[in-house]
Amino acid sequence: MIEIATEEMTAGIRDCWKKSFTLDDPRYFEHFFRYIYKPEYFLTDMEGKIVAATICRIPHSLMFNGRVLQVSMLSHACTLPDFRNEGRLKKMIDAAVDISVHNELITLVSAEYGESYRPYGFEPIYHRTYYKLNRDDVHTSSYGCAYDPQPLDMLKVYSAFIRHFNGYYARNLEYFVNLKREISARGGKIVAYYDEKHIIKGYATILIEGREAKVEELIYVDSQALMKMLGAALQERSVLNVHVTAAENLAKIFPNAEKKEYPAVLAKINDPKLFSRLFNAEVRTIQEAYGISCRPLYLNERV
Repeated sequence: MIEIATEEMTAGIRDCWKKSFTLDDPRYFEHFFRYIYKPEYFLTDMEGKIVAATICRIPHSLMFNGRVLQVSMLSHACTLPDFRNEGRLKKMIDAAVDISVHNELITLVSAEYGESYRPYGFEPIYHRTYYKLNRDDVHTSSYGCAYDPQPLDMLKVYSAFIRHFNGYYARNLEYFVNLKREISARGGKIVAYYDEKHIIKGYATILIEGREAKVEELIYVDSQALMKMLGAALQERSVLNVHVTAAENLAKIFPNAEKKEYPAVLAKINDPKLFSRLFNAEVRTIQEAYGISCRPLYLNERV
């Protein structure tokens, strides 16, 4: 029977995740269950006292064209190996989508799980681009950069940066406390750039992937901050993969860099008529809904 999880099911949910997502970073796994996890975020399919299958559905407030929309992101649908090929995974997704349809205008899913959700009407909406840089691409010193910025500083500069975008999660101070914990748990660093008045102008999350480094989030208010932080990141490794929104055209700064655009998040519109009334626009599909966006889109979350 499919039901909302309780605290007693936590160990079973952890076990189902661990046996299903064997390639995931175990450090992120531990961080999630320590700082993000709540039983009510999960639906479970119980076989006796065993969590045979589960799916995560985390609610969020999303800013879109000046309005706050209540949405959720679906992720990590999985089944224990002993209970696979019984249709349980489809039932979990069916149930999660059905709950979402009756409770929110828009539902999201990370593109890494996207193919399982396309039959339900999910389509790619948010796109990102990665640029492969090396030390010859950045000739700016890292003077003014500092590691381990305070969460309040990060919130301040993020608030200035995000004003140029649309369709983003409404982050708060707790979000940045958890972001610092996550990056640290995954063996990474956060570097920030401060101007001569000691005002933060940007931050970048840096993760090490073998012989290369990865900037997973890059927040900045001007090109100087961007270059300073990339210079600092390239001190970690000589090759750097920088991930930004598709709207941020870093090719103007790095014309010779290898780059690739990819879908990051899929979305589904659950009530086109209500959406149309709220935004005074006639829309029928999720592409048409996001097509009325007044600014470029930004969403860099997985759950």
